[in-house]
Amino acid sequence: MAIDRFTGRQDRRTFLKAVAASGAAFAAFGCATGGAAASAPGAASRTASGVPAGLGNRIGVQLYSVRDRMEKDFTGTLESVAKIGFKEVEFAGYFNQTPEQVRSTIDRLGLRAPSSHIPLADISKDIPGQVKAAKTIGLEYITVPALFEPLMGGKVAPDYWSKTAAEFNRVGKALKAEGIGFAYHNHSFEFDKLPDGKTGYEVLLSETDPASVNFELDLLWATVAGQDPVAMFQKNPGRFVMWHVKDVKGVDAARAVATSSEGSTIQKLQKIGGSLAAVGTGDIDFKRIFAAANVSGMKHFFVENDAAPQTASSLGDIETSYRNLRTLLA
Repeated sequence: MAIDRFTGRQDRRTFLKAVAASGAAFAAFGCATGGAAASAPGAASRTASGVPAGLGNRIGVQLYSVRDRMEKDFTGTLESVAKIGFKEVEFAGYFNQTPEQVRSTIDRLGLRAPSSHIPLADISKDIPGQVKAAKTIGLEYITVPALFEPLMGGKVAPDYWSKTAAEFNRVGKALKAEGIGFAYHNHSFEFDKLPDGKTGYEVLLSETDPASVNFELDLLWATVAGQDPVAMFQKNPGRFVMWHVKDVKGVDAARAVATSSEGSTIQKLQKIGGSLAAVGTGDIDFKRIFAAANVSGMKHFFVENDAAPQTASSLGDIETSYRNLRTLLA
């Protein structure tokens, strides 16, 4: 299959079609700065609600949330995203735009793109091409959106997670040498127990080099997998440089589904996906999590709702998330 080395779009499209055949397209994925790289929020300054000050002016969005519009009108969608008030975006495909065109558009709109989701296979086979595209767009991080084999319910070898960690180290080191960060975005399957009692996520954390491998924690998927994001930050401080901020109605029910031994990963995501909600309209306690941003090492965070295209308006959904987060972080 032909791959666009800049976007990985063919891989993503093929993957989404495969997921759609399982009835779970909307739940598959979790799926730049033009100037100086952002740093983690300072410890001294906090708002009245106890969260680090200034975060309300840095709200980003994962553009997978508006993929229905991006496919039809790349530029117009980004214009609408900027009009809502978002300052940062994370790409999930460039929809036939060249890196130069992407950079021109976000610069004109006053947007920054700290990260883009690129399949691991595309990164591994063409690191120079990915680096060139990343530098053109102004990315700080190239982020793996998912590990397709376990995500799709395939059986993996006992050493799968260790081998994946080794590849993360290789890629992360190569990208770091070029001034680009490397990160991994989770779903819920990474927290399933392995035969030795560990989880895949624990293997990735323990067997990767903190100097070159970072993590983009999807707060919702970690939570419904039975994890406490704040405890994760405390156990591995500084490693979670980016977050996905998404919400769910009925978090206990979603957790029961995610941690159940019944059904495949895709079936679980499908069932939970129907309960995803705009940030601030569900059950996740974001104030508590944002209060721990300094421990996390968080530099960027992105609103996301995998199911937004199934709502009346995906743009309306992310605008609700933006407004609610502005209030929370004030």
